[in-house]
Amino acid sequence: MTDTVATPIEPPARVPTDAELRELERTWGDRPGLRGWLATTDHKRVAARYLVTAFVFFLLAGFASVLMRLQLARPEQTFVGPDLYNQLFTVHGTAMLFLFAAPVMFAMGTYLVPLMIGARCVAYPRLNAYGYYVYLLGGVVLWGALLANTGPDVGWTAYVPLAGPDYSPGHRADVWQVVVTYTEVASLAGAVVLIATIFKLRAPGMTLNRMPLFVWTMLVMAFIVIFAMPWVATGSTIFLGMDRLVATQYFNPAEGGDVLLWQHVFWFFGHPEVYLILLPALGMVSSIVTTFTRRPVFGYPAMVLAAVATGILSFGLWVHHMFAVGLPQLAASFFTAASTMIAVPTGIQIFCWIATIASGRPRLRVPLGFVLGFVFIFVLGGLTGVMVASVPFDLQAHDTYFVVAHFHYTILGGVAFPVFAALHYWFPKLTGRMPNERLGWWTFWLLFIGVNAAFFPMHFLGLEGMPRRVYTYLAATGWGDLNLLATVGAFVMTAGVLVFLVNVAWSLRAGAPAGENPWDADTLEWSTSSPPPPYNFAVLPVVEGRSALWDRSGRAPIVTGLRSDMREQLVTTALDARPSYRHLMPNPSLWPLAAAAGTGLLLFLLIFTPWGIVIGGIATGLAILGWAWPTRRHEAEELRREREAA
Repeated sequence: MTDTVATPIEPPARVPTDAELRELERTWGDRPGLRGWLATTDHKRVAARYLVTAFVFFLLAGFASVLMRLQLARPEQTFVGPDLYNQLFTVHGTAMLFLFAAPVMFAMGTYLVPLMIGARCVAYPRLNAYGYYVYLLGGVVLWGALLANTGPDVGWTAYVPLAGPDYSPGHRADVWQVVVTYTEVASLAGAVVLIATIFKLRAPGMTLNRMPLFVWTMLVMAFIVIFAMPWVATGSTIFLGMDRLVATQYFNPAEGGDVLLWQHVFWFFGHPEVYLILLPALGMVSSIVTTFTRRPVFGYPAMVLAAVATGILSFGLWVHHMFAVGLPQLAASFFTAASTMIAVPTGIQIFCWIATIASGRPRLRVPLGFVLGFVFIFVLGGLTGVMVASVPFDLQAHDTYFVVAHFHYTILGGVAFPVFAALHYWFPKLTGRMPNERLGWWTFWLLFIGVNAAFFPMHFLGLEGMPRRVYTYLAATGWGDLNLLATVGAFVMTAGVLVFLVNVAWSLRAGAPAGENPWDADTLEWSTSSPPPPYNFAVLPVVEGRSALWDRSGRAPIVTGLRSDMREQLVTTALDARPSYRHLMPNPSLWPLAAAAGTGLLLFLLIFTPWGIVIGGIATGLAILGWAWPTRRHEAEELRREREAA
């Protein structure tokens, strides 16, 4: 087939007629009813499902943490027994990291990246839908297991030999390893979609050095996923799963295995995991700082290089989680240096934001308030991170509440605050309504006070020797008052989340209409309606500068040549975003759902029998065959395009 090229033309820009807009709506829209809802491949609808599902899991994991804090509020309580407590802290950590932190970044990226780069859809939209359904099934399995009193109880890191067959009989550890595999399959699918979308679907003129910083951070995150996720998927499904199901001996020293192999495999994924959820958050902060200071981010090249350097360096410090296992001193010194070095690129970005705010005209609105709170909390988490990167200190603080405090300052500061900032910032684009400013400030202050009240005391608890993952403690330890303060802080955070939910519900019903660009922002997603139509852009733009809207000339060129009666997408070159050809995007389909169901069946049966690979593999293979089989409509459209090209 010979593809024709869609080329940018000089204005006067042609305004699409009402008939063309209706045609685009019919072409890119979904079928009505349940079938259309399940079959959709619209990146915005899939992203919205990711976002809502991730927040449901966030609320459930938060509820689990409140139960744990109630148990620890006073010494020697019996509110929660040891067995349930072990399940709660395992499911809490697993849900927050695997079901919320990474998926919520994919949700924001899947929604915003095509709009920011001027595309009508993501690359591989069916793969995108497949990834969501696999992720949803993994979350259902985890929380269903907890409700059935079969929740994993081996910690979110599932260290062996505790997670092995000798010390964890039953299926609790099996649930953990398959849930992790569900989320890794979904993440790998999302990463492939994002990389292809960013490299090949950018609007003409959006060269790599004109991409928004959020798009850059999503690209680096996607590459981290590609290189990091297979390690934990292999370790959980093949190594740990086979040890439990068919009695292999990967982690049994008596049979030639190695217990520390699991820690190496897990943390080679686990530490890049921190940065794959941090980097998109930094991109969100850059977008918000730019908009509310009315100034492009200071030091754009340094910001890009810092994001890339963070992604590379994140693979060189996994062993700093293992300083207490008896490493050679030379190896420990290397990973201490790497752990300290990775603070440099993040520091560069923070100083660039400070310079942007200082040289701009800042407007203090709720999104910028969350950004300032992020900087304060995240810097504190980074300072304690440098402390635990030192081997002598780490040997004293290892497995104490000091590490719990450091981790939560880093994750809540580096992920939760930027996410809440982004949700307030892009809420008008997602819904067409403005969020309530007063409720937004209540949310900020409750979360800011709650985070510090809950986790700052844990530094002192750790220095006083309180170990993590204990369900009670003696009154003689003197830890009761600090634990009570931490529990009060957890309830204050809960109140902040509830106020945010009230704000969302109220704004959806009574919020002021937003318009296209209520913040007067500079990126392309604000050039289309709020919320965007199924086709995103009636006329594809041509980018003339790094700030696509602020740098737009009075006679900005547009793209012509794309049909309105077919799902055509402009493909551009990877480096310079020059028009290459028109690509026919696939129609909505139920096959991604069927393939996800087959994958879910495969992984679920692996909890009980290795025959799950055979049964689920056949089901998944048949669904993929149906997925790839060309339809008559697709063949007819291909034939028509060939005739037109000839």
